[in-house]
Amino acid sequence: MFTFVSGNLALDFAGTVEARSTEYRDTMTTATDLANWLTAADLLDAAPGCDAEALRRAVELREAVYRSGLATLLGEPLDPADLRLLNERAQGRPPTVELTAERTIRRTGTIDDALAAVARSAIELHGGPDRLRLKQCGRDDCTRLYVDTSRGGSRRWCDMAICGNRAKSAAFRQRHGT
Repeated sequence: MFTFVSGNLALDFAGTVEARSTEYRDTMTTATDLANWLTAADLLDAAPGCDAEALRRAVELREAVYRSGLATLLGEPLDPADLRLLNERAQGRPPTVELTAERTIRRTGTIDDALAAVARSAIELHGGPDRLRLKQCGRDDCTRLYVDTSRGGSRRWCDMAICGNRAKSAAFRQRHGT
């Protein structure tokens, strides 16, 4: 259900809205969806206290992450309200990570602990060298932002298996009239 192809935790979080410019598709519309994303992202093993208010805070953060990413991509200043929100949310403590005797990893914490990790990821992106590698997917109906880590900086799609194949197939059909 969720994809992690952006090369940055915060951008993957923003990517829970799959299309913003055409048919708005939000894959995180319930508290259960948020809990599932937090566990899929390996931030928490379980998301206790995930309720409508936690979802509201998460969506508020997600949208600030996306707007900030877009501003960074376009070379525009960050919105002061988004900057304030990112900095406030990043002040939370990180989730606790423990190694068990069985050599498994246990991740615990609150929803806000996990969201603090997302906010810190966004801050590190916008304040670090990866901001220069930030791109938006080249497929017309995909608005996912990603860090281009390809050697020549020539990556065009957020994910070759999803958007790249769809874009190449559409171009082929257009060229061959099928």
